[in-house]
Amino acid sequence: MARPSVKSDATALRLAGLVPGGGTWVRTARAEAAARVRAMGLPHRRDEYWRYTDPASLSDPAPIPAAPFPVSDIPEFDGTPRLKITFVDGIFAPGLSDPLAEAGLHITRLTDAAARDIHWAQDLFGRLESAGQTPVERPLAALNSALAQDGVLIRVTGQVARAVNLIYLHDNAQSDAMLHHVIRVEPGASLTLLENGPGAARLN
Repeated sequence: MARPSVKSDATALRLAGLVPGGGTWVRTARAEAAARVRAMGLPHRRDEYWRYTDPASLSDPAPIPAAPFPVSDIPEFDGTPRLKITFVDGIFAPGLSDPLAEAGLHITRLTDAAARDIHWAQDLFGRLESAGQTPVERPLAALNSALAQDGVLIRVTGQVARAVNLIYLHDNAQSDAMLHHVIRVEPGASLTLLENGPGAARLN
């Protein structure tokens, strides 16, 4: 185990003043996730699960700068009919995305849904992450639930003709991105999901 003071100090720095607000459901989910992070502490190289890796670059308050990644070097799915949803350094880019509408799909940005007091994703946001904390604690997943401000909430209600392609572009050498997506597939529905791109200097 890492020294409790070392872990608690690093965790406090990472969470300090960062937990975003929103409607009732998302504020509750984020506060509960932040409490899980504080209880576990962010990973430390003295933790048994991380003993072969130094996770400092993942838990430090600021990311290690990383050079932007040329768009031309990102693999594409040009041969696949797809609905493109693009994020640049963790922020949704409407100008690089297709309209968020497709038969059999209901797509909402997390930032928009979080402003509401009620949303279908409230039964899933943070709940799956919380349930996944055993048998191994996953503090970086809980950190994501606490701090992520962008992402998409996708409810699949039918047989979706086009794939949904989540594209992550990296343009800022200092970017520190946290994205949280929730995908709910109703009985009898189906969706093909594609993801590609480098994302950010640090991406959770």
